[in-house]
Amino acid sequence: MDADGQTNSFHLQSSTNQLSMSSNNPVADLGNLSARRRVEIDNNLVENAIRPTAIGKKNWLFVGEAEAGERGAILYTIVESCRRRGIDPYTYLKDVLTRLPRMTNHQVPEVIPAAWAKAHLQVQRQAAS
Repeated sequence: MDADGQTNSFHLQSSTNQLSMSSNNPVADLGNLSARRRVEIDNNLVENAIRPTAIGKKNWLFVGEAEAGERGAILYTIVESCRRRGIDPYTYLKDVLTRLPRMTNHQVPEVIPAAWAKAHLQVQRQAAS
């Protein structure tokens, strides 16, 4: 209860589970959470995923010009998009930057990381057959 005599509560409802934590007995609430094992108490996976960005913020504080920062952000986005899809960024960039000068604007969607990965998976399957 707070100074006004009100009970502080946290409620989360979704289609798969319901969670209700009341500050009247937070130790029992945490015990219930760990017994159900539906809610992770730590966020190590998230922290590990954002660590390169967090470390880079200091390094990228002074990029020179606004355009350089924008280009760096685009490149970083492409590299992280590749990593999320299990693509080797070097292989992807080498292939795309080699093909890009001969491509038209209408062909560019074929080389975004998701489409590129799908096309290369099909080529690998055909080669294996």
